[in-house]
Amino acid sequence: MTTTRALVAPSAGAPFEQRTIQHRELRDDDILIDIAYAGICHSDIHQVREEWGKAIFPMVPGHEIAGTVAAVGPGVTSHQVGDRVGVGCMVDSCGECEYCKDGQEQYCEKGAVMTYNGRGYDGEETKGGYAQQVVVSERFAVNIPDGIGLDEAAPLLCAGITTWSPLRRYGVGPGSKVAVIGLGGLGHMAVKLAAALGAEVTVLSRSEAKRKDAEELGATSYAATEDAENLKPLRSSFDVIINTVSADLPIASYLRLLKPLGTLVNVGLPPSAFEVPPGMLIGGSRSIAGSNIGGIPATQEMLDFCAEHGIGATIETISADQVDEAYDRVVDGDVRYRVVIDTSTLG
Repeated sequence: MTTTRALVAPSAGAPFEQRTIQHRELRDDDILIDIAYAGICHSDIHQVREEWGKAIFPMVPGHEIAGTVAAVGPGVTSHQVGDRVGVGCMVDSCGECEYCKDGQEQYCEKGAVMTYNGRGYDGEETKGGYAQQVVVSERFAVNIPDGIGLDEAAPLLCAGITTWSPLRRYGVGPGSKVAVIGLGGLGHMAVKLAAALGAEVTVLSRSEAKRKDAEELGATSYAATEDAENLKPLRSSFDVIINTVSADLPIASYLRLLKPLGTLVNVGLPPSAFEVPPGMLIGGSRSIAGSNIGGIPATQEMLDFCAEHGIGATIETISADQVDEAYDRVVDGDVRYRVVIDTSTLG
């Protein structure tokens, strides 16, 4: 088996510990990746702190993984040693159902295997990217083009594809008017991607604090939502609204900002149910929708697009001994805009 250094959460909410962990021997279609950087996603924090239900401990989080191929199984054809690759939220699926065959592995009928805090089809626990190496099936490693640094690429494997998917699904492009609610790890990528697709982008953030950042990221307009009066001039303005906020919002106030036939898409996961007057949807044939991550083909498409347009995540790089502190900073909204762990600092 492969042994590697990793950051391990021993129990819910406990400080991280550096340990040596083991990965399986390479199967026929497996690759071994030397991890260079691992992004910290807010979902890592939810799972380490057991805020989404019972979790598997000890846990090695991390599903924003960027590195290089160190070894390949005998049947591997899509990657070779030295390739720059990334791994996102999934590491396996059945490969046989209609969704897998359509490149939508996240909806696998058998259940996609998550990168960490999950179990493979063999029953073995999965271990994520807060480590120096990881073993995955070649089908779930995507190529990172040379035009993106591995550090800036890591968050694209979750934050990037999570916002790319609804932008593509709802046809965002030149002439589109898009609003992004929240300017954090997801929101800053939604702004960059929507602007690069040719849309006119407005950021809706709680205060004026991030106005300059929003403009530098590609937004052409900004509104501070703490004053409800700022939303009135924006009514019936947007084709698509991407809600990246995982907090309870007066969602009806934002639905009013949609044009007829417009869609408000949720990629954040608020704790409470939305309260939406049906007439608000029916009157303008407006929609409220959710969007998951994307499949492997969409993830590769997103990475290629980012390389072509010079897009990477806006990051802060930290060492392994700063992760506990970084978790608190993420929860406090004190990050611009994604924290990335330099895994060379392990051990």
